[in-house]
Amino acid sequence: MNTESIIESLLFISGEPMSFSKLSKIIDIKEDELKVSAESLANKVAQENRGLRILIKDKKIQMVTAGECAEFVEKYLKSDIEGELSRAALEVISVVAYRGPISRSEIEEIRGVNCSFTLRHLLIRGLVERVNNPNDARAYLYRISFDFLKKLGVEKVEDLPKYEELHRHCDKTVAIEATPK
Repeated sequence: MNTESIIESLLFISGEPMSFSKLSKIIDIKEDELKVSAESLANKVAQENRGLRILIKDKKIQMVTAGECAEFVEKYLKSDIEGELSRAALEVISVVAYRGPISRSEIEEIRGVNCSFTLRHLLIRGLVERVNNPNDARAYLYRISFDFLKKLGVEKVEDLPKYEELHRHCDKTVAIEATPK
């Protein structure tokens, strides 16, 4: 498989800007080779007049929707925001509410599946918020937002149903899993 295809696949699943250094480590090539392949991919995608674009800025790269499709993307997102939450979104927001602040990788470990798109959807809806991770500058933590609390009609996270019981259970589970065997 060629480098451009690999870059495209990784950008598709990440959903966020990726640094050249991270991509070059994953693909196992030098950063200057990665840059050439990334620029080539960006040019090809733009010339083919597809619905996606590849943006490159400050040694980071991201897959985004094409500007000329903005009207349709906006309609889709608006209908998605106004619709009901999917089962996956309900699971993710529950994990964030009772275990948060929590990293994406921790959520994925609990659920056993990638949750990038679901988190993005919840961010767009304003139900979760992303904050810097004090333990890892490369990752974010997710927590529920004021809008989430407002929509549920509760004043604080601790007012969620069975919060103390479930949060305490989560803490015990983490402690048990962290205990050396």
